[in-house]
Amino acid sequence: MTISSDKKTILVAPLNWGLGHATRCIPIINALLKNNFTPIIASDGSALHLLKKEFPKLLSLELPSYQIEYPKNGKNLKWKLFKNSLKTIRAVQEEKKIIAKWITKYQISGIISDNRLGVFSTKVPSIYITHQLKVMSGNTTWITSKIHQQFIKKYTECWIPDVENNPNLSGALGHLVKTCLNIKYIGSLSRLHKKDLQVKYDLMIMLSGPEPQRGILEAKLKKEVLKYGGKTVFIKGVVEENQIKEQLGNVTYYNFMTSKELEDTFNSSEHILCRSGYTTIMDLTQLQKKAFFIPTPGQFEQEYLAKKLQQENLVPFAQQDDFKIELLQEINNYKGLPKLDSEINWIKLFQVFE
Repeated sequence: MTISSDKKTILVAPLNWGLGHATRCIPIINALLKNNFTPIIASDGSALHLLKKEFPKLLSLELPSYQIEYPKNGKNLKWKLFKNSLKTIRAVQEEKKIIAKWITKYQISGIISDNRLGVFSTKVPSIYITHQLKVMSGNTTWITSKIHQQFIKKYTECWIPDVENNPNLSGALGHLVKTCLNIKYIGSLSRLHKKDLQVKYDLMIMLSGPEPQRGILEAKLKKEVLKYGGKTVFIKGVVEENQIKEQLGNVTYYNFMTSKELEDTFNSSEHILCRSGYTTIMDLTQLQKKAFFIPTPGQFEQEYLAKKLQQENLVPFAQQDDFKIELLQEINNYKGLPKLDSEINWIKLFQVFE
């Protein structure tokens, strides 16, 4: 792909931690294209693979992996991340060097980084996207939050995919009592749109997140779904070269789906069973679908969001070890996620690159 000289080039770089950071960048990339910018995609692993499938005509570049690994026991996540911290620091330092070269090589006019700490330059406007101004990590939350906020400070702006006032989706994660950060609440981000489709599935199971926890939940739910009488579509969340479809009884399995396929499947499903990842919550809000959450073990952010939404009588949840398919009956006792009135003003947001 050749870079157009009459359009400003914007680098969009999501973190490769599950697929949520990548998928919520899809509407941003589409908005850039619609507003006469030339996006370049940069990431690694599954996140890069997914975006290349969504935007095959765009230039895509590979960044160093943060080598984020999940333990089999969620309680050990903090220790695992600490052990991997040197690898992550090296990756961030390498990112900075690469970005400095790319600014000149690809004539980049602006940067949008979704939680990639080294994708930044003082030479061009640099945007940081996060819903975690407060990074929850148990008794070390104050430390992890301060460290994250120090990184955010160097960016031109920090975009929060949420609304500023109540009701909101991120709660304490994306709303600080006092801050000196240059924050903009841009509204909820979703690549999906609500459609009035006939219900085809009683249950849609959608897996996401890094290994090994994604695979552990897949194995558990494959057993549990055998006890479920309704028609089910089971999306494993494994992005591969080719899509694989398999029918076993009342359950239709897919390894992954494109955005268009996911949109239709969501809209034609009665209930959703999934992780309580923030991007998934934004999608469910957009689609007005009732759900049941199973937060990733040891991931404080997902556990906080699941508890928050259950306490607000919106969505029920269960811990992974405690989940039984019979618990899905609880969905009908909850209101479901509220529709947020948050139209994103892309023209105004993109003025930062002028």
